[in-house]
Amino acid sequence: MAPIIRTVNLTKKFGSLVAVDHLNLEIEEGEIFGFLGPNGAGKTTTLLMLITVIKPTEGTAYVGPYDVTREPDKARTLIGMAFQEPKLLWVSTPWDVLDWHAKVCGLSSEERRKRVRWALEELGLWNERHKSIHGFSGGMRKRVEIAKILIQRPKIAIVDEPTAQIDIVGKHRIWNMIRALRDEGSTIILATNELYEADVLSDRVAIIHKGKLLVCDAPKKLKDSILGGDVIEVVLEKEVPSKIVEELKAINRIVDVLAVKPNCLKIYLNQAEEVLPRITEFFMKVHMPVKSIQMSEPSLDDVFVHYTGLTIEEAQKR
Repeated sequence: MAPIIRTVNLTKKFGSLVAVDHLNLEIEEGEIFGFLGPNGAGKTTTLLMLITVIKPTEGTAYVGPYDVTREPDKARTLIGMAFQEPKLLWVSTPWDVLDWHAKVCGLSSEERRKRVRWALEELGLWNERHKSIHGFSGGMRKRVEIAKILIQRPKIAIVDEPTAQIDIVGKHRIWNMIRALRDEGSTIILATNELYEADVLSDRVAIIHKGKLLVCDAPKKLKDSILGGDVIEVVLEKEVPSKIVEELKAINRIVDVLAVKPNCLKIYLNQAEEVLPRITEFFMKVHMPVKSIQMSEPSLDDVFVHYTGLTIEEAQKR
């Protein structure tokens, strides 16, 4: 089966800035595809090229059978997008905005009423349906934006930062609605900088950094790609010299050591329970007082650090 989206050396430059750099990826029909990276990584620029809002500088993308540079009108018929920053009519109410959006999508008046009411109730906005959006919080405005995609139910649904500014209960509600949308036949592209969100929702995840695709695979395979099945995070009372990091790497069963902060190390290893006493003994021997030690299995945070050398928070500052 051909992929429903395929990019071919997709590139976008803004002057001397290369926002997206020869991106090649394929998205299969019916999957939730996580597009992961810090703010400024090139995620939103890529999505805007897919929905034909901006034109590629080089390369192209195919949405279904349609080349976005040659048949943008046809490509747009397959896609709906919930934007990172809500695109709302500030003088309108949630009901007005969503009813207008449903009408643009070609729904009958009866179907519009059903879907708009359903989305507002599911997202906890029914009692606010006739209130001015101007007075809404960021999280409430975001929920109205998410409601658009849920009402439209497009062949390809692109959701940019779906739960930004949403509380934890709201996050889980939106995650379940995204899964349900996929189960009804939509392919979902989930652009996020929340690694846990990408992990729990995505069938596959692509990590993009500085406009380049670093890696793409199922979350479990990405986590398994980090040699060493366990992670120990050690926070010390002072900055760790590079010499100490190299000496740590020499300890048997330690696969890699990364300094995620000047005084914080992530140690990737096998059989952590057996190696941990040697690690604590090592720091005592080199007179490096330990503030805390935490042991866990690899996460997508660790995958991002592994491929970029930075935490996602650090990457967003660069």
